[in-house]
Amino acid sequence: MTSRRIVATGTFDILHPGHLFYLDESKKLGNELFVIVARDANVKHKPHPIIPEDQRLAMVAAMKPVDHAMLGDQTDMFLPIEKIHPDVITIGFNQMFDEETLSRQLAERGLTPQIVRIGKFPGDDLCSSRLVVQRIITKRGHDHHHPGEREHEP
Repeated sequence: MTSRRIVATGTFDILHPGHLFYLDESKKLGNELFVIVARDANVKHKPHPIIPEDQRLAMVAAMKPVDHAMLGDQTDMFLPIEKIHPDVITIGFNQMFDEETLSRQLAERGLTPQIVRIGKFPGDDLCSSRLVVQRIITKRGHDHHHPGEREHEP
């Protein structure tokens, strides 16, 4: 059987069930899942990541559906895709890519993967890093320490 390579991309800042759903659904489309984790410097379309890129990469690499995880290129987002040469590129439901524009840009570089948009995680409302951060601020933003708690207990 020939390998069917899938590429999924994202920031993966604070991991949540929506990320796992996206990667599980992506993996179902092939048998080798490559995940490209956005570089800190390249995240310009939303707030800067809370978790540094090397830690985000380590967390994504440890996820069960992921076969290969790598950081994106700092200047050319298509370089890793040229190296991987995927059969399919998946896009998350809330990622700001236009499928037709992306297909055209890839074709200009001799790449013709199928583009598949993965649907929204059907679970609770904590399926975005932004919503997780908002929940943390709402629930814990006021009590940085509990009474009697010390910063660095053994």
